[in-house]
Amino acid sequence: MSDGQQLGFRALADPTRRDILRLLAHREMTIAEVADNFAITRAAVKKHLTVLHEGQLITTETRGRTRVNALAPGGLKQVASWFGYFDTFWDEKLSNLKDAIEKDIQ
Repeated sequence: MSDGQQLGFRALADPTRRDILRLLAHREMTIAEVADNFAITRAAVKKHLTVLHEGQLITTETRGRTRVNALAPGGLKQVASWFGYFDTFWDEKLSNLKDAIEKDIQ
């Protein structure tokens, strides 16, 4: 597993961060806008955003005095590629099981 994938999984491990990603999937948001959706401090939201940024799941852009956060779909591809291995693994195992069952039925 690459460092990027590890950071991505770390970022996704927390339910609050997953909720933040759902929010950012709809539109870009400032820290204050994200914080308005949670019963935690703005500082706590900032920490969550930092972890999401380190996991390459969001981008942060400075616009004047405001920092705007947006979903970075490319970061999710790193995590999805790791799961891709297991999709192939289970597809093969289930196909073998299906073949064995069909052989027993005949």
